[in-house]
Amino acid sequence: MKIQEIEIIEMMSDEKTREKGVRLMMDAYQSRLYWHIRRFLVDHDLSQDVLQDTFIKAYQNFHQFKQDSQLYTWLYRIATNESLQQLNKLKKMQQSDEGSEYHLQNLVADNAGVEAEEIQILLQKAIHSLPEKQKLVFTLRYYDELPYEEISTVLEMSVGTCKTNYHYAKQKVEAYIKENYTE
Repeated sequence: MKIQEIEIIEMMSDEKTREKGVRLMMDAYQSRLYWHIRRFLVDHDLSQDVLQDTFIKAYQNFHQFKQDSQLYTWLYRIATNESLQQLNKLKKMQQSDEGSEYHLQNLVADNAGVEAEEIQILLQKAIHSLPEKQKLVFTLRYYDELPYEEISTVLEMSVGTCKTNYHYAKQKVEAYIKENYTE
């Protein structure tokens, strides 16, 4: 564990320094967790809300952190679960014939900056067209560059299953981009 992570854990474990520990934890992991969440939800405001919920859950449930994994792995698991819950809410609320995947793909285009290239938009649309497990594994591996062992811990699935999901996701993303890219 890194020195900063040890310091955060020690502060979070002591009632007297818990508030300071939370601030330190937020400073250390806010950006990484935000972008992890944003890749799933696309929308900035929604991602901010889920990030806040992630830190609230971490604060409320810190006593459940067993220190058998790194702190950020535990936080990623919370952020992933919160993101999935939000996606499920969106799917239930989605009443259009196109479904939530189509809605998320359109959100990608709507939230892309003017300078965003077509290939980046296609990549995001391809990722949002993947089945949930493949999307999770692909995002953690491709963007966050987590090793399969950590992805396995975050998603609570075997390393072999993670590798298989990544392999299929990568093939589907490549096929989607080849099929839809126009120069």
